[in-house]
Amino acid sequence: MEALYSTIHYWLVTHPIITNFQWKEGSTFGASPLFLTLTVLTYLTLTFSFHNFPLLPPLSPAALRLISAVHNLILCLLSLIMAVGCSLSAFHQMPKIDWTWVICFPANHTPPRGPVFFWAYIFYFSKILEFLDTLLIILSGSRIRRLSFLHVYHHAVVVVMCYLWLSSSQTLFPVALVTNASVHVLMYAYYFLCTLGVRPWWKRLVTDFQIIQFVFSFLISGLMLYYHFTGSGCSGIRGWCFNAVFNASLLALFLDFHSKNYAKKRKDYLDKNKLS
Repeated sequence: MEALYSTIHYWLVTHPIITNFQWKEGSTFGASPLFLTLTVLTYLTLTFSFHNFPLLPPLSPAALRLISAVHNLILCLLSLIMAVGCSLSAFHQMPKIDWTWVICFPANHTPPRGPVFFWAYIFYFSKILEFLDTLLIILSGSRIRRLSFLHVYHHAVVVVMCYLWLSSSQTLFPVALVTNASVHVLMYAYYFLCTLGVRPWWKRLVTDFQIIQFVFSFLISGLMLYYHFTGSGCSGIRGWCFNAVFNASLLALFLDFHSKNYAKKRKDYLDKNKLS
């Protein structure tokens, strides 16, 4: 067991590529406002074009299931690796086992380098890979039913959030990364099983855990703000403000989605039972 842990720790934390990682604006691939802007605008433009104009023919059901299965499996495994990698890296990189470091990076003393920021970088590009979610919805031919504002808004803005994590050495992002990646393990596992013809009973848990994730982020943010205002300050607080507003908007949209998809079904079920 110890040998297995050592192997995992090496490949996810102490490998030279991971420990020597450093985010440099204008030098590291993807580390520029221009790259970020072009990426988001390209996603929105192609989504609008493919959604409103028949530029792409729908895939056959068999081809769509195969591509979706591979895509969902990759993102499920990648999410698991990122959650484990960032967790182990946080333990490894925090100074003198100071747990407050995970919640509040010291202002002006936390350059974006090392294993924790490596996993933030991988997470950043994983969100670009998730753009394929939108393409698969469009190619399925059911875009009117499934391609929602919540979906497009979330996929576009989350890339901006991840960029700010790195460019501002944003405090609290390790907690956000691990919780979000953990939820995505469950979500993409569900979608993967669906492509295999299995309908897991825990579909509702995916939305429930997403909502719990946002509520938890606000609770832990309260602790971070306490450290920020009672100490020497936390790094990347402006980036955190953007993240807080974004999370609040997502929470509102997810609650609306939850209400429309589950509360209404429950009400219809109860009304039906009353009539019978």
